[in-house]
This record gives sequence, structure tokens and C-alpha cells, in this order.
Amino acid sequence: MAWLGFTDGLKHLSDAIPSRGKPTGRLRPTCIVGGTLRMMAKTRTGGWWAKMEREAVTLGKASETIESQGDLPAGTLWAADHLRMAIDRRLRTLVSGAHGMPKQLHQAMGYSLLAPGKRIRPLLTLLTSFHFGIKDLAALDSACAIEMVHTASLIMDDLPSMDNAAMRRGQPTAHLKFGEDIAILSGIALLSQAFGLVASSEKIGDATRVDLVRVLSKAVGADGLVGGQVIDLRERTRDLGRGRLEKLNKLKTAGLFVASVEAGALVARASHDTLDMVRQFGTELGLAFQIADDRLDDPTFAGKTGKDTGKDNGKTTLQSTLGKNEAERILGEHLRAAHEILGRMGKANSPLKAYVESSFAQFQS
Repeated sequence: MAWLGFTDGLKHLSDAIPSRGKPTGRLRPTCIVGGTLRMMAKTRTGGWWAKMEREAVTLGKASETIESQGDLPAGTLWAADHLRMAIDRRLRTLVSGAHGMPKQLHQAMGYSLLAPGKRIRPLLTLLTSFHFGIKDLAALDSACAIEMVHTASLIMDDLPSMDNAAMRRGQPTAHLKFGEDIAILSGIALLSQAFGLVASSEKIGDATRVDLVRVLSKAVGADGLVGGQVIDLRERTRDLGRGRLEKLNKLKTAGLFVASVEAGALVARASHDTLDMVRQFGTELGLAFQIADDRLDDPTFAGKTGKDTGKDNGKTTLQSTLGKNEAERILGEHLRAAHEILGRMGKANSPLKAYVESSFAQFQS
């Protein structure tokens, strides 16, 4: 069984621990078991840290099973919370906030980027890298770049000329907080920083950095987010068939899911054939996510999602076109396809699989 010490690749994870409730003792070496991180610490404090230590001990007791089977037992999803902390901590170091100049621009960048979010896409990047053998946080900067692109897309999507949204991630949208001009410029700045981040990452080789720039470019441009947004703005007020709606969802949503998992696989130096499967997996997952997200637009979820609801009123979705039951069936169809592809990629009982199942559990009957 592979155990790693507190290496440079994991340093950001120790930094991710918030100061409040920090243990009084020294942090013990951070380890990876079957691609999932565990942490142990001497502590005299209670709360979440004590819970983390108990879970680490529980995982440690499963070590013989992991060693013999090569897979991580199901039920260790707590690791995703630690990875999310690592992502958030790294994002904080990447945006200078109020200390950067021009001050208002940097404040707006941090306001949107550091707002509480699920971090689904960067988590997929890290978990995919683990799935293909990475045993440190070599993909962390790539994951953060993905989150920067995603946040920039949300800023643009919320603008008065787009969705004209008032709430995002539980707080007023960037244009309401800073003005439309600063909001637009902060989104452009985050996009630029995302490309600079993957292009300068010291944890990966030159060829991989070029590939990551290519992946991000496709996800953002006319064959990705921008192209999908045009269809969203110009065509969704009229009836669209399933084919055209899925084209929209592939560009606007699934494209960044593809980039997320492909980035993790690229950092892990997955083979060309494997990358094809990874892209298919990301596409199916992204299409499923969009159907689930459309369901959450219902006004009955007002105040529960951290963003405006009812924004799809008057717009065509799979649910409005085909009905709720058929939309649920198609969602399940995409999830089953994603699971089948994931099975072909090996490690049927991997943290990546467990995270996907947990994320979509509420939408499966």
C-alpha cells in the first residue's frame, strides 16, 4: 500500500485548515490511501477536527482491505470536504483581494471566486487525477483554474444583458455589488488568470501545460461556454427539440465538466484512448448535471440554492419540453452511461465513483 509523507505536493492541504479550531499539537504526516487523503492530528479541541481524526482512524483500520484490493472502500466521502478546503485555501492565495491594485477589481475577483460554492468541477479534477494514479495534489492548480473559469462564466451569466440575476452563491451578484463594468472586468481577469495558472504550473511538464491550455480554450470559446450562451440567449424562447437542447447543454455545461475531468487525467498522463473515455464520461456527467440543475430552478427551491429561481420561466428546457418524468428518465440514462464509462476506466470502487454517486443521490429514484 502506498503511503506518502508530508510532501510539497500536499503542502496546500495543511494550509487549508482554518485557524479557528486548529489543533494545539503538531500536524502528523498527511497520507494518501488508494488516492484519497487522510489527515491525523493531536488535538485537544472538539468539533469538526475531532470528527476528522475519528474518521481518519476508521479509514486506517480499513488499510488491509485497501492493500489487498487496491480500491478505497465506499463510505469515505469525508475526504471530499478536505479537498474542498484545500481548493478554497489555494484560491485565497491566488487572488490578492483588497491588497491588490486596482483595489476594486481585486475585491470583485475575490468576492465571486471565494464565495461559498460546491466546487464540483475542481473536485472532479482532483479525484480524476487520483483515479489515474496521482498520489499528491499535482492537479490542484489545474483544479483552481477550472474554478476560475467557472466563476467567470457565472459572473457573465448573471449580467443584466444575460440572465439579469440578483443572487449567486448566497450573496448579491457581482454586478449588483460592484457595478456592471467592474463585474465584467473581474470575469475577464479571472479567465486570464486561469490560463496563466495552468501555463505556469511547476507540478506538471511542458507538454501537459500546453494540453491544459488547449482544453481550457475549447471549454471557454465558441465550441464551449460562449457558444452555449449564444444559443441560450437567442434560441431558448422558442420550442427546441431534445437534440438542440442537448447541444446547448453540451456547450454551456458539459464542456466544462469535460475540461474538469480531462485536466485531471492529463496531469496523471493518461493514455490517448483513456482520454477519449474520460471526455465521454465528462459529457454524460455534465448533461445529467444540467437536467438536475434545471429542476432546482423551480420556485419551490427559492432560498435553498443560493441563487435566483424561476430564471428559466419562458425558456425551453428538457423538463418543460418532455415533462418531468421523461426528464428524470433521461437524467438517469446519462448517469448510467457515466457509470458504465467509469467502470471501463478501472477502479470500480474509487473515490471518483463514490463522489459522483453522492452528488446525484437526491436526483435518483
